[in-house]
Amino acid sequence: MQNGYYQATAGMVTQFNRLNVITNNLANVNTMGFKKDGVVVGDFERIFKEVHDELPLKNHTKDAAKFLNRTLDRVPQVSEQYIDFSMGGIKNSTNTLDFAIKRDDVFFLIDTPSGVRLSKNGSFSLDEDGFVVTQEGYRVLPSGYETMPLAQRGIQVPQGEDFRVDTRGNAYANNEQIAKFYMAQPREIRALEKIGDNFYKPKNLDDIVDINEANVVLQGYAQMSNVNPVTEMVGLIETQRLVEMYQKVMTSHMTDLNQDAIDKLAASRG
Repeated sequence: MQNGYYQATAGMVTQFNRLNVITNNLANVNTMGFKKDGVVVGDFERIFKEVHDELPLKNHTKDAAKFLNRTLDRVPQVSEQYIDFSMGGIKNSTNTLDFAIKRDDVFFLIDTPSGVRLSKNGSFSLDEDGFVVTQEGYRVLPSGYETMPLAQRGIQVPQGEDFRVDTRGNAYANNEQIAKFYMAQPREIRALEKIGDNFYKPKNLDDIVDINEANVVLQGYAQMSNVNPVTEMVGLIETQRLVEMYQKVMTSHMTDLNQDAIDKLAASRG
């Protein structure tokens, strides 16, 4: 068995997975509120040790086989994919319906057809009924939305009135408070699942807390993506070079080494 071939194959697959993450980050470099993804590359042996006690069956591999497969156990694997929630740049947009959140762990709460979701994208607008909505047309939820009738659930701005939001998320129309943005803080931010369209799904809505006295909102500003295009391009070039390197190793094993083995075997029989 050519262990080196399988090692190179696993390394190439790992770099393909890393390449997918990098290209997705670069595709969203101009997406407001986007949070980049990252990967942690480990080896199979380390990952196996971390979950060894949780496995339903014991490892009955004989010591000799363990020694033989040691090189395979060290092949690289993507051990973890994570979301980097660090803040992106804040840009003055002069649009009164653009909002930026100044903390990494606070989100807007959005009512989507799939359920309540979290978002960092504060580029909003008003629908035909005067409700504050996302670019997809989903309503932004206020504090106390749980007790509202479904048809009235949201933040409705009276037509023609001046709309203002303070740093705590309190919304005013002509200086009279009409609602408060639900400023959602998850108890465990790493438990959030990225589900596309710049939305995050919490494991349980009971794990979300509405912050009342936090100085977190900036009206007339937009939070940009936290993707650094230079860093991602460097990672992209590095990944491509590693893929080319692994490909050459695989070609050497399948072509050069196999041909050499065939030639020697034929010569010995002659």
